Formats: sequence, C-alpha cells, structure tokens
Amino acid sequence: MLRTRIILVLAAALVVWLIFLLPKAVVENENQLKEDASAQPVSAAGHSEVPATLSANIKSVRAQFIKSATSQKNAIFADSLRTLYTQSGQFDSAAWFAEQAATFFNTTESFLKTGNSFYEAYTFSMEPAKQEQLAEKAREWLGKVLAADPKNLEVKTKMAMTYLSSKSPMQGITIMREVLAEDPKNEFALYNMGMLSIQSGQYDRAVERLEELKAVNPDHTQGLLLLGVAYMKKGNKDKARLQFERVKKLDKDPAVLATVDSYLKDLE
Repeated sequence: MLRTRIILVLAAALVVWLIFLLPKAVVENENQLKEDASAQPVSAAGHSEVPATLSANIKSVRAQFIKSATSQKNAIFADSLRTLYTQSGQFDSAAWFAEQAATFFNTTESFLKTGNSFYEAYTFSMEPAKQEQLAEKAREWLGKVLAADPKNLEVKTKMAMTYLSSKSPMQGITIMREVLAEDPKNEFALYNMGMLSIQSGQYDRAVERLEELKAVNPDHTQGLLLLGVAYMKKGNKDKARLQFERVKKLDKDPAVLATVDSYLKDLE
C-alpha cells in the first residue's frame, strides 16, 4: 500500500525521475562516520553519482565533523551536512545529521529541519521496516514543533501522512480532517487527501477534494495533475484532458511534459 502511495506522491510531484537518478548512499549509524573520511558516497547501480563539487563539499565538511572536538562546532558541521546531503538526495543521511544538530541547538527551527528531513527520508524509502522507523522519527521531531507551535498545519499534515504506513492509518486521516476543519482551504491537506482518495480508489471523493484545491489555487500543477488522474480513473476523458493540458501550459519542465504526455496518450 505504501509503495503505491509513494509512487503516486512522486508522480504527482512530477519528480518520478528522481527514483532513477538519486544516489542512495546513506549514513546508517555513527560507526560509519568513523570510516575513511576520504571515501566517496557509493551510489546504487543505475543511479547517477553525486556531482563532483557537491561530493567534495560533503567529504570536506564530514572530515571536519569527525575531527571536531567541540559540541558547538560539531553541531554546525552537522547542520551543514544536513543541507549538503539533502541537495545530493541522500535523505537518510540528511536526517541523521539534522538530528545531531538539533540535539545540540534544541530550538524549534532545528526540530523542524530534523522533522522535515526524516519526513523526506520516509517518503522516499521503499523498505517497510525502514519506513516505519523513519515515520516514528519524523513524528518525534515534528511533534516537538507542534508542541511549540500548535497552529502549524503543514507540520500537522506531515505527521498525519506518517501514520499511513502504521497500524493506525485512520489516525492519519483523522488528523488530516482536523486540519481541514480548521482551515478548509489548506492546500497541502487538500492535495494529500485527494491523493489518498485516488490511492484508495475513491475517485469521486478525490475529484471533490482536488476541485476544492483548484478553486483555492487554479495554478497548483501537482493538484491539477492528480485531478486529471482522478477524472481519467472515473472514465471522464474530456475533463481529464483539460487538466493535463492546463499542466502543460503552466510547467515547461521536460520531466513534467513527459509525464503529462504519457497520460494524454493513455486517453487516446
């Protein structure tokens, strides 16, 4: 179920190609950091290498992190590595270093960075056991943000999404509904509810949510793409085609156009 959801998330975000391009080397534990600091990140077969400049920056900062004798400098290096690993698409590593920094800084901002990093790692993970581990970590740190800022609905929505691979998926749906009850025009929540409705085969409900999103933001390309998918699943080819054509007008990214064209071809 989660695999299908993740694939749909990526398609809707128009970054499906990242699955094939992102390097997958990650930091699994602290011992790994003690290995030769000059080692280059290893990418999985079929994945592109980290760009040379970015790889060199990671290598340099990681060496400083390992050698640092003070907690403050160590935390600063860890925060820098979080940024660099995020840029390289190595989200597990980004989350690990974010946690090191947040443990020292102990600020809401650092909690948010860590929670978001674990959420990204969770979203891209394809291993059920690891998904749940990352989801728990995301909830832990995002929960700290909500404790300080209960009105942060984006964080609340992300927490809701992490429950979908757990034994209590309805808890996530309940939280999402709470967000929409407080803010009926919340784009992030409407989008995710529409996506989940498609995933569960509730296409009428998906259309309802995504049309609401379209009314709030007519140029929400991800939402329009999902709306097109929902109409296509319902068998309404004309309305599906309208959404896909709108996406093509709004976004000229080659990956976006290729995705939309593949759907349009299915409508022929």
